[in-house]
This record gives sequence, C-alpha cells and structure tokens, in this order.
Amino acid sequence: MASQKLLDGLNKALAMDLRAIIQYMWQHVMAIGVEGVAVSTVFKDIAMQEMKHAESFADRLFYLGGKPTTKPMEIKVGVTLKEMAEADLKAENESIEVCKEIIKMATEEGDPATRLLVEKILEDTEGHADKFARMLAVK
Repeated sequence: MASQKLLDGLNKALAMDLRAIIQYMWQHVMAIGVEGVAVSTVFKDIAMQEMKHAESFADRLFYLGGKPTTKPMEIKVGVTLKEMAEADLKAENESIEVCKEIIKMATEEGDPATRLLVEKILEDTEGHADKFARMLAVK
C-alpha cells in the first residue's frame, strides 16, 4: 500500500498536468500572427503529451488505492507569446521538482513501478521545459 504522502504527490502532479492541458490548449488557440503560427503547434503537441501524463498519473493513483483529482492547479494563460512561454516554463519547472520528489518517495517506499513511470514523465517534462526555454532564448 502506498503512503498518503506518495498519493498526495501523485495527485499534485496530476493537478499540474490538468493545468498544463488547459493552459497549453488555450494558448494554442490564442497564438496568432506570424510568430503565433510558428509556436501554436508546440503548445498543442505538448498539451497532448500532458494528457497522456495525466492519464498515467490517474491510472497509477487508482491502482494504488488513491482517488485521482479532477481539479487543475491555477491556470495562467498569458496575453503575449512571451508571457505564455514564461508561464509554461515556470509550470514545467514546478512539475520537474514534483516528479523528482515522487521518484524519491517511490524509491524509499520500494515502489519501482511508480518510480519508473514518473522517471519517463520526468524525461518528457524536461523536454517541454527545454522547448519553452528555447522559445524564450534562456537556459
């Protein structure tokens, strides 16, 4: 049986992914102009990857006896493309930290399946952060 702390961590990660899905899909719709056309598909593609992550977190939570949340974290869409990318980079960096915390907890609790699942999601999330950092030309 998973600890409540691990279940809470998975639910936090799920809430972050629900935020990302909504936030990035809205940004995909709102991205206009020459620059917007160039990044619109990035928002959409990452939103679709976040849907898969959310499903994975929900499935794992349910398997471990938890109740998956349906409430996203606070959504911050932004007005300009720069504001959008800045909000997204911040969200991805927060998700990276939560994934690392979950991996640590899963390791301590002897739960290799959760650890492996979240390691894969972490890899994707770091890739998302890199895309947003490149959009902003920061590292």
